[in-house]
This record gives sequence, C-alpha cells and structure tokens, in this order.
Amino acid sequence: MFENLSEKLQRSFKSLRGQGTLTPDNINDALRDIRVALLESDVNLNVAKDLIDSIRAKALGSDVATALNPSEQIVKIVRDELIATLGTDTARFKFASQPPTVILMAGLQGSGKTTSSGKLAAWLKKGGHRPLLVSVDVYRPAAREQLKVVAQSVGASIFEGKLTTSNLEPTTQTVLQLAKAALREARNYAHDILIVDTAGRLGIDEALMDEMAALKKELNPSEILFVADSMTGQDAVNSAKAFNDRLQITGAILTKMDGDSRGGAALSIRQITGAPIKFLGTGEKPDAFEPFHPDRIVSRILGMGDIATLLERADEKLDKSKATAFATKALSGEGFTLEDFRDQLRQIKKLGSMQSILKMLPSVGPMAGMQQAAANVDEKQFTRLEIIIDSMTPRERQNSAIINGSRRKRIALGAGVQVSEVNNLLKQHAQMSKMFKTMGSGGGKMQQRLMSQMGGGQRFGR
Repeated sequence: MFENLSEKLQRSFKSLRGQGTLTPDNINDALRDIRVALLESDVNLNVAKDLIDSIRAKALGSDVATALNPSEQIVKIVRDELIATLGTDTARFKFASQPPTVILMAGLQGSGKTTSSGKLAAWLKKGGHRPLLVSVDVYRPAAREQLKVVAQSVGASIFEGKLTTSNLEPTTQTVLQLAKAALREARNYAHDILIVDTAGRLGIDEALMDEMAALKKELNPSEILFVADSMTGQDAVNSAKAFNDRLQITGAILTKMDGDSRGGAALSIRQITGAPIKFLGTGEKPDAFEPFHPDRIVSRILGMGDIATLLERADEKLDKSKATAFATKALSGEGFTLEDFRDQLRQIKKLGSMQSILKMLPSVGPMAGMQQAAANVDEKQFTRLEIIIDSMTPRERQNSAIINGSRRKRIALGAGVQVSEVNNLLKQHAQMSKMFKTMGSGGGKMQQRLMSQMGGGQRFGR
C-alpha cells in the first residue's frame, strides 16, 4: 500500500541532505522531484499542483522551524500538507435521528461494493450495531446470492426479499420495491443500520445515475459511500467525481489497497470531491478492512511507519492472557519450549502477513531496512515451521534436548521437509531460549516493563 509513492517521495528528500539551509534553488529541486513522484503515483494533476504550491509557500515562509535541517523541514511540511489534503475526517458516521440509519453503497461494477458491504457490516457489528444487508442489484446474475454468501461469512443479517416483477425484465421500480421492503424489515426487527448494496455498471451512464438518484430520494440515506478500486487510479477519481456531482457522496471506501496500488487515488478523491475517505480494503478476508486515518496513512507514505494501527490490531486480535502467561514463563527461567514457539507463531499470524506487519514499522533509525526486507519475507516459511513442530511428539516439544539425529529424520519425514529445515528450526529456538534467559536474569525491572507491555500489569515475585 502506497509503496510506489513512498519510495519516490523518500528519494526526493535525499537531495536536501547535507544542505545547510533551505534556499529557493534547493527547494525548487526538491519540489520538482516531489511533483514527479506525485504524478507518477497517479495523483491528479490539479491536486499535485496545489500541493506543490502550498509546500513551496510554507517552505519559503518565515515559520519554518530553525531547529530542523532542510531535509527534516521539507518532510514536516510535506507531511502537514498531505494530511491537510486527505482531511482530518475518519470513519465517523452520520447516524439518523430515528433508526434505521441507511447507508447507500455506490460505485462501478467490479469496484468491490458487495465485499465492502459485508466488511462494513462486520465492522459495525464490532461496534455494537445490528446492521441489515440488502442487495438491490437485480440485473447482474447471482449478484444478490453473492451478498448472501458474504453476509454469512461475517455473520450479518441479510434481507433477501421477493421480486414482484419478472427477473428477466427488472426495472428501477423493482429496485425501489426491494429497497422499501428492506427498510420495513429493518424497522420491524430492530436493525439500527441498513446497508444497501446497489447495482453497478462498467461505466457511468444515465440509467445508473437515475436509479441511484431514485434510491437516494426514496431511502433518504444518512451516508452515501462511493466504493473505488484503488488500482484503477485516475479512473476511480473520475468516477468519484461523476457520482459526487449527481449524488453528493458523503465518503469513500478504497478497495484493493493490498495490491499494486500507486496511492494517487487516495490523495485525489478527497480533494476532488470534498468527501473524506472513510475506509480502506486491505485484503480478501472479512477483517481486512480498516478505518482511514489520514495522519497514519501519511506516516506510512513518508516511511515513519504506523505503530498506532499495529498496536490497535494487536489489542484486538491477540489473546492477552496467553501473552501474559508466555511472558511470565519465558522471563522467569521456566524455559521457552517448542510448544511456546508454535503458540507465538500462531499469535503473530493473527496480526496478518509478516509483510504487512513489517511495513507498519518505521523505515528510519534502528528499524531502517525492515520495510524493504518485507518484500523478501517467505510467508509460507511460518506455516512450514508450524508443520515441523506439529510433527514432533509432545515430549519433544517440551524438551528439545532429546531430539537427536534419528528423531530429526523422523520429524523431517513427517513434515515433508529436509532435515536441514528441522536443524534450522531447532537453532532458532535455541537462540530465542538463550535470549529470554538473558532477559529474565537481567533484573526485575526488565521483567516488569515487558509484563506491563503484555497487558498483565502485575509484578514478578508477588
């Protein structure tokens, strides 16, 4: 996500390193590189121009912090301007004064509306809401069945309804009847939110816009969310503008941000439509869906990482009792078994791919190079490590010292790997065991600090 833009912007900042002060000449050189980086990342031309003009004005202004070197000054100014471009709004919804709140999902065919509808329902459920899903796409074969499958995967309620006209000749009237029936269902069964998955087209046409306008008039939605495929770049921006001109969208959801996205759509849609980006779709799984925080996204783009999102993800997905028990055992000298090793691998996998984790770390200071290393991570290796440990007996997992040559051959055969991979696993385990032993013997303060970070909050020795 944003790798292309991030790499190019960071490269443009290097031209200012070693400079004593900001001058019109070196500022122009840096801005030329930044402009190219923005345009190559598919940022709208007018948006890029406004950004550059604003950065230049700030860089030449009298309020530039003198405590920062030129490179740091430009990074700070670019950060502030990118955040201003993306806006300060996040996933705040406008709820109806009288439930149910209606959310209308808009967008072209293939943008990810149906999947995003399900992910949004799952996200709202976690917040204590009772969403009801309905598909009013009566044109595309199996479209409504697709939403039903998505709803089942996230455990959300869905209104299927019955069409009153022939499936062979559906009309806008059919769509409106279905939508009104879903709204009645939501009211009758105490659903506080109705998410309406609408039909899409391969391109903008009057029939699509007329139908969307009719739905807006009939349902009076509190939110109209435009779902855009971030990989389509400027096409997504142009579509967003067309929908906004007709419907006045209240926000956007960018999908497929885990793909080869250049990031320009994120910077452009907010500026072109005035509507905030509210969510990012970052994968195929139901929970690969995150609120859009402009400051965090800009930090990722500039190589500063996104520790806040990583910590939120850990708080949500990790088992705190297991983490506390592991810290207690590992640091108190009781040992770090292969069983513990496997449990920690499984905990890490809950946070997502190792690539996504590494990319949330800063690319400067002691963590420099971690984001670049993410590209070389073999995700399958973690699965292989689990399989190797699963191939051991319970006694072997508790006491790795007994794993001799013949046992290693048996384990390798059972896991379908080479003996060398078993040897490497045991070597890694031995190194980690030694590290935990050293940390555990380093004094109570280290243990207490780590325990606090694990969420346990208790002291050793009590």
